[in-house]
Amino acid sequence: MKRTDSHDTMIAAGLNLIQQAMSIFDSELRLVLSNRPMQQMFNLPDKLIETGVSFEAVIRFLAEAGEYGEVDDLEEFIAVRAKLALTFEPHYMERTRANGRVISVEGAPLPEGGWVTVYTDITETKQQETLLRTRSEELSEQVLARSEELASTNRALASSNAALEETKHQLTQMEARTRLTTQMIPAHIAHLDLEQRYTFSNRRLNDVMPGSSDDLVGRTAQEVLGDANHASIAPFLTRAFDGTPSVFEFKHDPSSRRIRVAFTPETTQDKVAGVYVLSMDVTEETQARVALQQTRRREMAAQLTSGLAHDFSNLLTIILGMQGKLERMDNLPSDADHLITATLAAARRGGGLLHRIADMTSPRIFRPVPTQLSTFLSELHTMATPTLGQDHHLDIQCDTRDSSFNLDGGMLQDSLLNLILNARDAAPKGTTITLTARALRDTWLELEIADKGVGFSKQALDQALQPFFTTKGGEGSGLGLAMVYDMTKLAGGDLRLFNKEGAHVVIRLPLRPADQQAPPGLVLLVEDSEDLRMSIRDMLIAQGHLVLEATSVHEAETLLSTVPDIAYVLSDIHLSGARTGLDLAQTTGQPIALMTSLPASDPLHQAAAKHGAFLHKPFTEDALRAALASAVLKGTPDE
Repeated sequence: MKRTDSHDTMIAAGLNLIQQAMSIFDSELRLVLSNRPMQQMFNLPDKLIETGVSFEAVIRFLAEAGEYGEVDDLEEFIAVRAKLALTFEPHYMERTRANGRVISVEGAPLPEGGWVTVYTDITETKQQETLLRTRSEELSEQVLARSEELASTNRALASSNAALEETKHQLTQMEARTRLTTQMIPAHIAHLDLEQRYTFSNRRLNDVMPGSSDDLVGRTAQEVLGDANHASIAPFLTRAFDGTPSVFEFKHDPSSRRIRVAFTPETTQDKVAGVYVLSMDVTEETQARVALQQTRRREMAAQLTSGLAHDFSNLLTIILGMQGKLERMDNLPSDADHLITATLAAARRGGGLLHRIADMTSPRIFRPVPTQLSTFLSELHTMATPTLGQDHHLDIQCDTRDSSFNLDGGMLQDSLLNLILNARDAAPKGTTITLTARALRDTWLELEIADKGVGFSKQALDQALQPFFTTKGGEGSGLGLAMVYDMTKLAGGDLRLFNKEGAHVVIRLPLRPADQQAPPGLVLLVEDSEDLRMSIRDMLIAQGHLVLEATSVHEAETLLSTVPDIAYVLSDIHLSGARTGLDLAQTTGQPIALMTSLPASDPLHQAAAKHGAFLHKPFTEDALRAALASAVLKGTPDE
């Protein structure tokens, strides 16, 4: 407050030093500032130079003092003056005051609304013009009049020039602010003319499509994007030049990123003069959307199969009981033992299939944690080798051995083991099964399993990912690849099958470096256990965060509404009071990570896991770091 007062005092002191009188009124015609020469020139009382005085009050005083000559209707005169002032048009005029002095009045509107008016005493200048008129017999009346006219015009011109310079300054600042704003937006903004040449770019194309040039102006869209990518957008661009806006997504092949583009036609006099372009990288959004869709598919499958599985389980129980009773009977035919054994084996196999279906449809929780890829693959090799026996060898190749990624190691291990065993069954004896891990364009982590077998049949390529499809006859359940596909989609990734000197299966997962973490900020920690709060607070502080604490949803919401700098929320599910951390997740606008010690079968645990950024107690500092980073990536999760 003191700094503001000092600043205002210095401004007022500076304005008092200039010779002209000055007044500034805001957009509601309330006095903002006037200098001392203003008060002295018009003999204004102190009450009329106070901030907030109305324009009408000042005009009334001046009119009553005779500044405007004889006024017939004072109220109408004041109203007309106020109405003219509200038009905020620049003006210049000269008038003679009641005391005989001549002043020029120069008014200019302010960019945010309001007026600044400068009053200059030009009495001496006018006296010189009069003296020139009376003393110079050699100058004709026409020349004298012309000189006076030019002098007056020059003064008005100087005022106009000043207004134009101020307008130019404001436009320059506005253009600079606009350009800076477009450059700060995490998207590419551009304009194409009728020849599809760039006339403007905010130089962010490389951020959206890595590997692209930011030097676009004057080049065509096809030159900048290349033939393949231009072919993807060409139909939509043609529609835009025909006057139809569009929003679409396409895959940028060089970077494997998913790009969302909006084309908006620029119309002039009902004709299209160009197209505005907005491009955004939505790769992570797409990955999250795929994971959410897969979660919802699993829920639907669980609802559809739970009732059937229950009835099927009852039927199998009855069959097993009756076959067991039949097996204990005497005097059965000679071939009865074979039939009973086969029936019991089929029933037990049906029970195993039920367990596989339960694994397929029951809620699975995707829990990414920092994982050293080389260590993970080494442990996988140790686990897989005994199952391969002496007839097959597993070769693991990794070009990111020293890297750590946020992965759900349990899910990924199950998927890879399943694929390795499938490759063992398909490959000839004595061959090598290859697992290759690589980072793809800073976007994906690819894991490829390849064998030297006969490859996938055409039917298998079309249907292998469907539940219950198998090429192993009665030996296979048909759920192996389907479960791998399910777990991959749950992580926001994709699965691809193809043949190339054998069968190849590629798992592609979102690349999430483990060193990626939320930047230090103020964390609202919501936990009703004091001991747990202390332990978690120490973890957060060790990671560079500041910590604010609450024990209930009510306390958390109060702090969120009063403390503007809260960057993240870390909340337990069970809290003091009736409301839970899930309720807080639905109302907060900040990135939020949820944590719980409830078992995975608990409905609250399952609901919290759907929010993405989730911790199961107890957790490590690395898991906490990953959860906060995931909360930032996902933003506020949707229900």
